[in-house]
Amino acid sequence: MIRGKLAAQPRSGFGKRVCRKLRSEGLVPGNLYGHKEAPEAVSAKAADVLALMKSGVRVVDVVVGSKTTITVVKEVQWDSMGDFITHVDLLRVDPEELVTVDVHVELKGTAPGVLAGGVLDFGLRSLHCQCPVAAIPDAIIVKAAGLELGTIIHVRDLELPPNVTVMNGPEQIVVQVMKAKEAELTTSEGPAQPEVIGKKADEKGDEKEAGKK
Repeated sequence: MIRGKLAAQPRSGFGKRVCRKLRSEGLVPGNLYGHKEAPEAVSAKAADVLALMKSGVRVVDVVVGSKTTITVVKEVQWDSMGDFITHVDLLRVDPEELVTVDVHVELKGTAPGVLAGGVLDFGLRSLHCQCPVAAIPDAIIVKAAGLELGTIIHVRDLELPPNVTVMNGPEQIVVQVMKAKEAELTTSEGPAQPEVIGKKADEKGDEKEAGKK
């Protein structure tokens, strides 16, 4: 599990104008919430937040003054071009409690079916997983060695890390090796593109302070 540390400071101002000012100063506004505590408005250096997100960090120790809070990254908002982070929400957690997170699928090795002329097709680029905070995996690994031409790996076929449960339906296709003609037909039908987890345009506004428990 990738775990990071973030130095933050309290912020008292709210609204778009205040958030724009923070960003102009190289800061990212954010919220800490959960665990039946009142939401806490904070800000942190934009470079530090960006570095954490690029590292694929899941669990963040947020340091505010002398207090350290264990959190998981709940939502990251990006600018419309996806170049910089505009807001981050962090959920307070206990290391042993169960959380639900999206974990990306990673293929290890070379698929024999691809070497035989097949085309690798991902049905799911990430999986909805439930596990203790301390057991959040960096990725769900699919071993490419078993992917012959025509092989289909369903959710039920995955080898999962200890204490990790996948919430997706067992019959959903994670990855398969298709014949070239089948892949061309699928492409021509215009399948929906997978969502990039955690990278959202700032279309919900600058602040979501109210209603969080």
